[in-house]
Amino acid sequence: MSIGFRILKRREKVTSELASSFDDVPVANVSDSMARMTSAGPCLRPFHGGGKRLSGAALTVKTRPGDNLMFHKAIDMAQPGDVIVVDAGGDLTNAMMGELMAHHAATLGVAGIVINGAIRDIDEIYKLGLPVYAAGVTHRGPYKDGPGEINVPIAIGGMVISPGDLIIGDEDGVLCVPREQAEELLEAAQAKQKAEQEELTKIHAGCSDRNWVDKALKDKNCFIES
Repeated sequence: MSIGFRILKRREKVTSELASSFDDVPVANVSDSMARMTSAGPCLRPFHGGGKRLSGAALTVKTRPGDNLMFHKAIDMAQPGDVIVVDAGGDLTNAMMGELMAHHAATLGVAGIVINGAIRDIDEIYKLGLPVYAAGVTHRGPYKDGPGEINVPIAIGGMVISPGDLIIGDEDGVLCVPREQAEELLEAAQAKQKAEQEELTKIHAGCSDRNWVDKALKDKNCFIES
């Protein structure tokens, strides 16, 4: 086996039904339910229009910075509802994707694309509406030589993504939900969302309990001048 230049099969993936169940839950609520320990960082930002949500099973790509050969192959392999996640090392020297690749992915039913690297043709990508998250923009195009790997574990900003994991995204950013924990985290995030909606109602009614702030300061022995 050629380590660093290989294409593997994805053995398992989160179901499309479970993935779509996350569409009504803010990414922040899911993140809170994961103890706020998982994040791809603030570098991955949405470049698509309409505020469309992202959810789907990860098809992972690891490639050297500035080369999108394996990214092209991943688009050809993608199944409807997949999210192609590309670890290009966060380099912004060369764009990993432009409008042609984005349109090709959209016609195949890809749910979205996440790139730890740069993109170009952002006006067209914005109009297309396909959820696209990237670390930056440059007009300079990529190379197509390899190496790279498909369907291997990757990491973006310390967030580990395995093939088949759930990828979700909204205006706050992108989050990976481990496939084995997705159902449990959905329930926890929905409960968190419900609690926040109830608190919001109290805020608007002027009856939100803020005593916890002073209690926390007192418990931490904070001096408050009287």
